[in-house]
Amino acid sequence: MSRVTPDQPGPLSAAEEAAIRALARVMSVLPKLMDADMRRGAGISLTDYGILMHLSEAPGRHMRMSDLAAACDLSLSGMSRAVARLESDGLVLRVRCGEDARGWNAVLTDTGFARLEDAYPTNLVSTRRRVLDRFEGIDLAALATAFDRVAADPDSDL
Repeated sequence: MSRVTPDQPGPLSAAEEAAIRALARVMSVLPKLMDADMRRGAGISLTDYGILMHLSEAPGRHMRMSDLAAACDLSLSGMSRAVARLESDGLVLRVRCGEDARGWNAVLTDTGFARLEDAYPTNLVSTRRRVLDRFEGIDLAALATAFDRVAADPDSDL
């Protein structure tokens, strides 16, 4: 019989296994459902909405591309492709960083901000319908704290 240690934990209980499987399903399905809602209701992808949202919240409505990529959980090349697409639609501009001329900033245009405002009601309906309405009776502050603990894993390789 093997000993239970931090490196060799015991097997998951039925409740733990169910929770992990449900979480894995949510992580896979939820972004697809919300993306479909956004495309259908607002004509914009969930990824593009997130980029516009982060830019709208940033001082001066601009962010260094690498910081924006990290905020949106995209690779730098993925962010570059997304920003190029948004730039071609007039929603974002790319400008050289004033701090170090090597980097680039993404800047939200007035048209991009208006597009974000137009898409917000669809995002709100999707967020409530797909997520918050399902958590009725659950302590959302405690849930947010638990999610933050998972995301702030000190052993992360990210």
